[in-house]
Amino acid sequence: MAGSPQFMRNLNENLIMDALIAMGDMSRADISRYTKLSKPTVSSAVEHLIERNLVLETGRADNAQGRKATLIRFNQAAYYVCGVDIGATQIRMALADLRGAVLDYRTYPMEANSGRDQAGTQILDLLRRYTDELLAANHLIWEQIQCIGFGIPGVVNPNSGEINRIVSPLEGMEEALEMNSLSKVFPCKIILENDVNLAALGEYTNGAAVESDLFVFMSIGTGTGAGIMVNGQLLRGMGGLTGELAEMRLEGGRRLEDMLSADGLMKLAREMQAHLPEEYDSGTAEFRKHPTPEKLFEAARSGEVQAVQILEQYSHWLAMALHHICVILAPDLIVLGGGIGGNGDVLLPFLRQIRSEQFSVQPKLTCSKLGDRAVATGAVQVALQQTILHLQH
Repeated sequence: MAGSPQFMRNLNENLIMDALIAMGDMSRADISRYTKLSKPTVSSAVEHLIERNLVLETGRADNAQGRKATLIRFNQAAYYVCGVDIGATQIRMALADLRGAVLDYRTYPMEANSGRDQAGTQILDLLRRYTDELLAANHLIWEQIQCIGFGIPGVVNPNSGEINRIVSPLEGMEEALEMNSLSKVFPCKIILENDVNLAALGEYTNGAAVESDLFVFMSIGTGTGAGIMVNGQLLRGMGGLTGELAEMRLEGGRRLEDMLSADGLMKLAREMQAHLPEEYDSGTAEFRKHPTPEKLFEAARSGEVQAVQILEQYSHWLAMALHHICVILAPDLIVLGGGIGGNGDVLLPFLRQIRSEQFSVQPKLTCSKLGDRAVATGAVQVALQQTILHLQH
């Protein structure tokens, strides 16, 4: 009840924890000055926080004169959180302390080899086994883990935790990856979120979009999607559908994902190659034999004319999508990521030229700073936010 002794004690302890998280080591007198709480109130609250193992006494302050004060600090090792990026071919996991510092980061194979009817059970077993391995490697037990954030390559309903529109390699696993199923497997709090939303949060927290008031993270790879953040908050929209760009229509009314995904890029490459003689560009012989997006970008970096032309045309399509986004949102910044979008050294020069010539709204264009760690980094952040809220009650 508001105004009760318990409520006031929680409020005071929360103020002190916030101060220590923000400022680092402080004496009781420093805490009193910073929070405007009385010294007796601070002393009582600090003792209770020490009992809860949330703060520690760390030694004496280096006073110029007089009795040296004992310093207090937030105990970032009281508990831990995990961030998990569930991809079509890999599972990435990050372990972090209560300050969000990543202590361990590991990549595991998906290993989904069984039939569709067994895939759900298999992926849950796999996720639990990999998480057990991560904790054991860091000498931790489950009682020390407060929360796990999961990034899912599909639409996550923020109210129900249900999943739909998952990427095709994971089709049939929607029910297994929903909030209710995960909560039965892991003995801690679970947060479930779209992977591109988490990548946007990761870039905002520790990557290319720090302090950006309004930015878009656009992921382009096997699929396409966007995460949008305004004043540090993710936009989710009705049913979590904000940023689902796949159905946006581009040139000739074609779907954005059909044109810009990895399959779309390879289709464009085949169409453009079909109109050129075999000897036109001998440097692309390897790409012709074994066409992949990676080989195409490698060829362009080597200056091979045909590869450059393919990616120049592709950039015009991508710029069309970015123009639509800019007209609606007028973002300060657009961050590109994913297996294709992350090739900024090739794509950004084309895109920046088109932006300067054709865009009425001209945001800064850049690429992901976190790369394949972006989703796990964002997952750590949502798990951390949930944990701090829980500890403050």
